[in-house]
Amino acid sequence: MDRLTKLEILADAAKYDASCASSGAPKRASRGGSGLGAGTGAGICHSFTPDGRCVSLLKILLTNFCQYDCQYCVNRRSSNVPRARFFPGEVVALTLDFYRRNYIDGLFLSSGIIRGADYTMEQLVEVARSLREDHQFRGYIHLKTIPDADPRLIELAGQFADRLSVNIELPTDDGLQRLAPEKNAETIKRAMGAIRLAQEEAQGEKRPVAPTPAGQSTQMIVGADDADDRAILQTAQTLYGAYRLKRVYYSAFSPIPDSPSTLPQQAPPLLREHRLYQADFLLRGYGFRAEELFPQAGHLPLDIDPKLAWALANRSCFPVDLNRAPQRLIARVPGIGLRNAKRLVELRRLRAIRYQDLVRLRCSMEKLKPFIVVQDYRPGLGEPPSETLRRALAPAPRQLALL
Repeated sequence: MDRLTKLEILADAAKYDASCASSGAPKRASRGGSGLGAGTGAGICHSFTPDGRCVSLLKILLTNFCQYDCQYCVNRRSSNVPRARFFPGEVVALTLDFYRRNYIDGLFLSSGIIRGADYTMEQLVEVARSLREDHQFRGYIHLKTIPDADPRLIELAGQFADRLSVNIELPTDDGLQRLAPEKNAETIKRAMGAIRLAQEEAQGEKRPVAPTPAGQSTQMIVGADDADDRAILQTAQTLYGAYRLKRVYYSAFSPIPDSPSTLPQQAPPLLREHRLYQADFLLRGYGFRAEELFPQAGHLPLDIDPKLAWALANRSCFPVDLNRAPQRLIARVPGIGLRNAKRLVELRRLRAIRYQDLVRLRCSMEKLKPFIVVQDYRPGLGEPPSETLRRALAPAPRQLALL
């Protein structure tokens, strides 16, 4: 099979993995001023980092052959799909060629399980090692680890990769056991723990180059089992706390050809995935707990964002006096984001906040008016009930922004 055909098969096979965004990668110094690639540069870009940079990654599998038969995976052992395999040298050559052509800024590499977990992990590590040591590649490298592999191999991967990810796949142990019986939730968590431990040991020893400098991430499939949004976010919350993950990615289940009868025949609405990302941001950036976002139902509402839903369910917390409230509470007001909450606290040190200040900051005025008090504005005594406000504030289908 020629290399182009392999690339078509293995790039298409990798599209279901959402946990490949580049974020938090430091600039890698080149020894003696030499080296190829820079994670901080800009090429033909398709992904955005948290600091606003736009990057593009070559996203492929080493192989889509797999010993496992996970029911939700298009590359499962029993799936009738074209198969292909790259050898480490081929992936290295592709990465360098694409970088020199200014197509990419780095590499995201995953793989099916071939021969065994250790053998597969060795192949992945060899790609990263060769890029770093043989070719002095300084671009971004993200490796998907094999949880069952020897912990020493995972530790070695961290020395060459900017980010590692261990996909937990499903939010509950029961779901994983039912749909992917060859995988073990404890093994996955143990691999996450090993990555965190290696990072902490490096920090304690103050090593000049820390392993996995961009941290670790994971992915959960949404809608493949019967887990509701509350269970998904509680699992994410636990992972953030226990393993200090940089990101949890959510991927809406996509029905695959010849899928087993145990799987849904229809994909969940993509808006559900979007709401989970918004809620995840509330956990990471706003100090929310997963339990706060679910007073009753097990799913996030689709018609309004989770921050507005929380505010409508907790009207007793409002209106918030922006001239007195702490910054963390101001950030919880619908229509005010983290950056504007900080700006408002800085402004009130100079003078009282007025209504026009919010307009100048381009806050979402219609959304925030029922929830705030400033020097020259407060909501009327006859403010409508939450259900009426919900109907009035629910955005059109294309307006999905969370502030």
